[in-house]
Amino acid sequence: MISFARTDTSLIGRWWWTVDRWTLLAVALLIAVGTLLTLAASPAVAEKLRLDSQHFVLRQAIFLPLAVAVMFVVSLMSPRGVRRISVVGLAISLVLVVATLFLGAEIKGASRWLQFAGFSLQPSEFVKPCFAVVAAWMLAEQGRREGVPGGLICCALFALVVWLLVSQPDLGMTAVVSAVWFGQCFIAGLPMLWVGVLAGLGLLGAVAAYATIPHVASRINRFLDPASGDSYQIDRAMDAFGQGGLFGRGPGEGMVKRVLPDAHTDFIFSVAGEEFGLIACLIIVALFGFITLRGFARLLREEDLFVLLAAAGLLTQFGLQAVINIGVNVNLLPTKGMTLPFISYGGSSMLALALALGMVLALTRRRPNLGGLP
Repeated sequence: MISFARTDTSLIGRWWWTVDRWTLLAVALLIAVGTLLTLAASPAVAEKLRLDSQHFVLRQAIFLPLAVAVMFVVSLMSPRGVRRISVVGLAISLVLVVATLFLGAEIKGASRWLQFAGFSLQPSEFVKPCFAVVAAWMLAEQGRREGVPGGLICCALFALVVWLLVSQPDLGMTAVVSAVWFGQCFIAGLPMLWVGVLAGLGLLGAVAAYATIPHVASRINRFLDPASGDSYQIDRAMDAFGQGGLFGRGPGEGMVKRVLPDAHTDFIFSVAGEEFGLIACLIIVALFGFITLRGFARLLREEDLFVLLAAAGLLTQFGLQAVINIGVNVNLLPTKGMTLPFISYGGSSMLALALALGMVLALTRRRPNLGGLP
């Protein structure tokens, strides 16, 4: 068991007594659940793709310690350090997103991945947390220093990010980034007139996507009227929850992973429902809810506007991504390829989420000498 004296002034000692250890425990439990579900869901998918049965398990085992290391190192940083790595991370990830438009491998009609030594990297995953922190910095600077055009810079960066994401195209991630940015602007004190204008623009963008992008219209139509198109994946996912009942069919006994191509990523929650049952699914939902609400609770008395905006944006991203994935699995939202944080297979997603949660842990650490959290 890890133990440090309260008088320990080392970097690790100070970190241990200031970090939110309950959030650390909840994230560790999520990672453990994700490891178990990857072991349950991915071998069947690998065999369908004519790969070694442990192909995805071994790859996830490579990224998992890297993700834990990233989260730990970032959580040691000060708010200024978080800001600095976000600026650098955003610049690098935007350059790589541009590279995907020319060099990216096209998968399912989208160019979002770059191939490196047999591994795939999705740069847009890293845009999400880095942009949230940089946007928070710009909005905070505008309120803190007269004459700093933080809002204008923030809007320009948002327009650039949205344009690049739509170009891939990745409308789901565009929606998440937009929702988080909108929330940050609202918290920062955006006038209600502009709140209405931005809300109208968001609605207009959704209508335009439905009218001009066939696969978006198809997904929404199938969600509203399942008889209008192929609803095979959602039907199988819903069958899995029905078969699982309260306590599940047992580890390895599920069938949905054998028939769904994305059972180890987009539909891993349905694998949990079939093999481990409703109780296990509710525990997973409770973990996501605890991490998100615990983070917001620690911000209630935060006085630093940058910390408040950045942490709120990162927590909203984390919770919203979980809500979208689970909502798709239980047929409450149209289908969208979005991973379940720390549970779905995916190296880029896991590393980016580790970066985001590391930033949250760093920003919500107690800083009694800085007028922050008590």
